[in-house]
Amino acid sequence: MRLSVLDQSPIRKGGSAADAIAQTVALAKACEKLGYHRYWLAEHHNSNAFAGSAPEILIGRVASETHSIRVGSGGVMLTHYSPLKVAEQFRMLEVLNPGRIDLGLGRAPGTDQRTAAALQAGPQGWGIDAFPSQVHLLRQFLDDAAERAPLPDDHPYRGIHAMPRAPTGAGPELWMLGSGIHGAIYAAEFGMPFSHAYFISPEGSHDAVAAYRERFKPSAACPRPVVSLGVAALAAETEDEAEALSASRNLWVVRLLTGRPIPFPSPEESRDYPYTDQEQALLRTVRRRSVVGTPAQVRADLLQLAREHDAEELVIVTITYDYASRLRSYELLAEAFALSPRP
Repeated sequence: MRLSVLDQSPIRKGGSAADAIAQTVALAKACEKLGYHRYWLAEHHNSNAFAGSAPEILIGRVASETHSIRVGSGGVMLTHYSPLKVAEQFRMLEVLNPGRIDLGLGRAPGTDQRTAAALQAGPQGWGIDAFPSQVHLLRQFLDDAAERAPLPDDHPYRGIHAMPRAPTGAGPELWMLGSGIHGAIYAAEFGMPFSHAYFISPEGSHDAVAAYRERFKPSAACPRPVVSLGVAALAAETEDEAEALSASRNLWVVRLLTGRPIPFPSPEESRDYPYTDQEQALLRTVRRRSVVGTPAQVRADLLQLAREHDAEELVIVTITYDYASRLRSYELLAEAFALSPRP
């Protein structure tokens, strides 16, 4: 079972965005040594809880500080951007870090509606309904698809390629990300690996993965369905400690769902927070989205999720108030899954 990492660069209460980015780089270096397969950086905008607004820049920094772990986006919210520009950015990253770059594509805005409008190029921005066309153009600009099935002769973008090209002609590894049925269907139609965000939408996970497999169309880059599962997981030496540490993220999610986002609170603040009855109901739902406990408990639950979805990779997102406990969780999971440490 492959284990990978999704890092949202969380900002804790009393901390700063600069702290969060520094911890992202440090955690990537540690996870490479621990034997994790890939390290994905998330994209969020106008957020007081997440610092990762530009994964394409952070990927470059993380890749330069590591040596062999794959590094990529989890994901780039393509609805905001020009497909050609995204293709160029990831071609450049691939040239600088051959064979190590992933381009995970997301359809969600990663922010509120006003910020999404500000990110797009004027009032005639792409919008979410144009997502399939954007994916198609992005693949064309990355050359491989264009050489097999070029754009029509009268297409205004025919003959345009993203530069620079790697000496081998290889490009970044493309993934489709999704928390529901739409991402699964797009992944199937384009013949791409699919990473389901179980930590966002566990309820529809089985239907999404089933739809992906049923509708999958093989491609040269992905001849068979490939599924990974993004899971919120936290391991500690004892179950009580794990539960106490998880309280920070749980309170943060409850506040987010009730329209009152905050930086990640301390375990003490989370423990003493006066939840209303409505918030208690939300809290129970949030807890069901996460895998929390001792290393053995977390390993067993993660393997069960992987079996249920026939997933060959688990992408772990772990958020705690302090960096040390977050790092320790990844260390404990590496030991529980007997990952092969890198020198």
